[in-house]
This record gives sequence, C-alpha cells and structure tokens, in this order.
Amino acid sequence: MYVLGIEAATPVAGVAVVDEKKVLAERFVNNKLTHSVNLLPMIKDVIKDAQVEPGQLEGIAVSSGPGSFTGLRIGMTTAKTLAHVWNLPVVPVSTLDALAYPVTGYDGLVCPILNARKNEVYSAVYQGREKGIKRLTNLMAVSIEELKKILCRWQDKVLFLGDGVDIYYQQIKDMGRRADFAAFSANLPRGAAVAEIGLKKLKKGEAISALEVKPEYIRLSEAEVKWAEKNKSAGKCNCGN
Repeated sequence: MYVLGIEAATPVAGVAVVDEKKVLAERFVNNKLTHSVNLLPMIKDVIKDAQVEPGQLEGIAVSSGPGSFTGLRIGMTTAKTLAHVWNLPVVPVSTLDALAYPVTGYDGLVCPILNARKNEVYSAVYQGREKGIKRLTNLMAVSIEELKKILCRWQDKVLFLGDGVDIYYQQIKDMGRRADFAAFSANLPRGAAVAEIGLKKLKKGEAISALEVKPEYIRLSEAEVKWAEKNKSAGKCNCGN
C-alpha cells in the first residue's frame, strides 16, 4: 500500500511517499517560495524517486491545519485535484498531529506550537506513548501564557517543538526543568509524518472523498474577521436625531 503525503499548512512544503514498512521518498523545502511554486514539482519528483506510478497509490494524505490560511488552501486544492484526477480517496491529517507524531515514545507530554500570529500559537497537548501518541486536548489557538496554564493540569515534563519555539523560547524556558525542547530537525512538520498517519487512517477506513475534505482553521481568517466586523457595524441602527 502506497500513500502520498502533502504538508503545506506552514511556511515549509513537504511531500513524501510511504508504504507499510518505510518512507520511500521525501522532499522538504523551506526556501520562502510559495507552495504554489513548490508543491507540484516536488510531488512529481517524489513519486519518481519512490519508483511508483500514480495508479499504484491507495490514497493521498494532506495536512488539514491549523496553519497558514493560504498554505492550507494550496495544499488542500492540490490534494483534492490530484485525488480527483487519479480517482483516489483523501485522508485529512491534523498539522499538529503530524508535528507530534515523530516524537512518539517521549516519556512525558508533547506540545507542538505553531506561530498563529496575533501573539497566539496553534497547539494541542499529547501524551507520549510507546506505540503512538494520544491527544489530551482539543486543537486550540491560545497565547503562550494561556497554554502554560493549561499545562499546569499535569505534572509531567513537556517536550516543545514547532516553529513557535524560537519565538516564545524564553517564556517556555521560564517553566524550568519541566520544559524540554525537541531537536532542530523535528521543529517543522514533514510530509512523511502526514503520509504515515494517513496510511494508518486509510487502513482503518477513515479516508473520505475529495469533495468532503475541509481545512481545520480553528479561528477565523483576517478577511473573515473584517467582514464580520463590517457587517456587524452595518447592522447597527442609528436612531439618533
């Protein structure tokens, strides 16, 4: 069983092809070019590197967010288009799940944090386990201080990873010996993790059609916020004389 994984929810682009035993091929770039420029050539190359044909794929796994609104749309559109052309099911995979997955087995809590801007991070809390990880909270957009309060529910050490670590390093460091930091190479979500999680979901029958795939935004985009504020103001009645 071969699965193509696509990660485009963050500033990096990653694609990979996996089977049930290994990662066959992976491409990963963080060169600040837009995903619309990177993704299709990377997908073409990674399928060639894996020595498989599109007809041999069983499904496409795609990062479903949270993350960059633009990146999510590009990744989702690419996955849905290819799924339609190749007649394949799609498996949406949480970006935070994919980020936490490679550190399976950590003895403590795993806390991926992605820069959500507006002084917030996208995050969730996971329990590291030998045979996988278990998500303990909902996906959320919170300030780093709010996240630290949430982590006070547990006494375990916490492994932080993600592109939000550099931004909020000192605030996290203030947690003292409870705070651990993942290796530099684990700080960004990878197409291989998306593909591997997708393969497992596919085997459980959790794939859906391309038309059903929707991103997990968690919060409204800036454009949606402005639209809501504009319409709220327009709906007010000025009855003064």
